[in-house]
Amino acid sequence: MSITGDDGAPPAVDVVIPALNAAATLDACLDAVLDQDYDGPIRVAVAVGPGRDATWEIAGQRARVDDRVQVIANPTGRTPAGLNLAAAVGSAPVVARVDAQSVLPPRYLKQAVATLQRTGAANVGGVQRPVGDNGLQRVIAVGMCSPFGAGPARFRRDGYEGPTDTVYLGVFRRDALLAVGGFDETLDRNQDYELNWRLRDAGEQVWLDPSLVVTYRPRATFGQLASQYYQYGAWKRHVLWRNPRSLQPRQTVAPFLVIGLIVSAVELLRGRGRGLLVPFSYSGAALLVAHDAGRDLPRRTDRLLLVAVFATMHVAWGAGFLFGRPRGGD
Repeated sequence: MSITGDDGAPPAVDVVIPALNAAATLDACLDAVLDQDYDGPIRVAVAVGPGRDATWEIAGQRARVDDRVQVIANPTGRTPAGLNLAAAVGSAPVVARVDAQSVLPPRYLKQAVATLQRTGAANVGGVQRPVGDNGLQRVIAVGMCSPFGAGPARFRRDGYEGPTDTVYLGVFRRDALLAVGGFDETLDRNQDYELNWRLRDAGEQVWLDPSLVVTYRPRATFGQLASQYYQYGAWKRHVLWRNPRSLQPRQTVAPFLVIGLIVSAVELLRGRGRGLLVPFSYSGAALLVAHDAGRDLPRRTDRLLLVAVFATMHVAWGAGFLFGRPRGGD
């Protein structure tokens, strides 16, 4: 389907933002969206869940001073439900999914729409660039940028352009999004990957444009990071149970690591030294990667923290995949 506005002008874009406990980041997110260098109409729908902070008040204030912003209630607080509710209040031929924790670059919508038009893809997305303000959050951001830490998914790396399995965020043709039923509201996590799987299974393309680099603020504590990745793993198993053909080889690494560590613990309890093989091999690999990836961190001790970040991400994801019960989360 061709995406054009009236008289060949840039098409209108509906930006949809699910927001739950996002008071610390929502203003910066909305500033970046509303200041886009885009010649077509932009409308923003913020779907606010029943959180514990001032997200609703902040979103409402923005709507009062800018008529491009609309605030709607998302009673369940679930991200896919919020995305579907926000998309339903608009009618633009392009729907841009934005996280309340993300900051779009100024030409993001212009470039994404141009790529949609050029490729005919159903969804165009870019690269996630985790950025930490300071301290542990900065170390976690470095860990998420590393292929060793967060895996080799293309949306975490610069350079590649073309068809892919999934992307960060996403700018959709509305017709393609509606044709596959929108976001699956039974999923609290992994809903983007699952939607992109359904789009590809329907014969559509998901396109990675590496010029679309979006800043993302990661979790700031080990507890938050472990909870996030545990739920990522649990929901990934849930999605794979329903769509086994969506499995990617990279998604088996963390579960096998956890199995290896469990077997190692059993071997060590039996007094067998070979139980040290997996933990020593993993620790050595993590130390080598941290030494290289952590060169720009301000303190040498940050490299040891980076090893702990890697281990938290991998063990939490793998344990969630093997044993976790999917549940909601911020």
